[in-house]
Amino acid sequence: MPEGHTIHRLAQDHLARFGGRAVRVSSPQGKFSDSAALLDGRVLTTADAHGKHLFLGFDEDGTDWVHIHLGLFGKLGFGPTPAPPPTDTVRLRLVNGEHYADLRGPTACALITEPEKRAIHERLGPDPLRGGDDPGKAWRRISRSRTTIAALLMDQKVIAGVGNVYRAEVLFRHGIDPYRPGKDLTEGEWHAIWDDLVALMHEGVRNNRIDTVRPEHTPEAMGRPPRVDDHGGEVYVYRRANLPCHVCGGEIRTAGLAARNLFWCPGCQKL
Repeated sequence: MPEGHTIHRLAQDHLARFGGRAVRVSSPQGKFSDSAALLDGRVLTTADAHGKHLFLGFDEDGTDWVHIHLGLFGKLGFGPTPAPPPTDTVRLRLVNGEHYADLRGPTACALITEPEKRAIHERLGPDPLRGGDDPGKAWRRISRSRTTIAALLMDQKVIAGVGNVYRAEVLFRHGIDPYRPGKDLTEGEWHAIWDDLVALMHEGVRNNRIDTVRPEHTPEAMGRPPRVDDHGGEVYVYRRANLPCHVCGGEIRTAGLAARNLFWCPGCQKL
């Protein structure tokens, strides 16, 4: 599932390609046809992201939003016009004179109102990529919880946008055992985690990939080969089970937690 930096990047990409101009809107698959007909020919004026939720706003009054959640299988891709004939898997297609965008296989694609959009924001935790969001809101839940910090970081009601990669990597960077209960964190530790997520995820938006290793642990600094993986970035523990830690040389561990594979270094992340 895409992490929050990808969704914020998609919001920027939509504005760059379609913002301020009328767009043709269709649903070749048919599941979004009625809503697409209401939007066809209207102006896309804004795009917003909160955690793993993408919102495309039409017209100045901001009353109509397309809400998209990619989920595990959704894909959203762009290309230049002329657009190729759509396949029957395309849920939503946007087209203008220069670009097209195709959405396939999302968990959610719905036309919603401003109050419905506000309700989605209200049920989500603060997002490190939304400048006005308050990390104290997440801390109030974490500080009272016996749930592991690794599970809490994946709970979108606690903090929005963090996925499996950022979860594993930020805990490693701060030397925090993933099985530590939230209530055992100090407020200082939480704010250090939050600040690090803000920096890492903004870098993820800029580079369109996740890199979490510090300068002294890059392939060039360590004389090691670069990492080859689907997400494309340099990491400490994610998908590195049974390999040596870049810092202590110990073996990276993996286990199931919160329905996802957890990765950590017992030597660097002591309980």
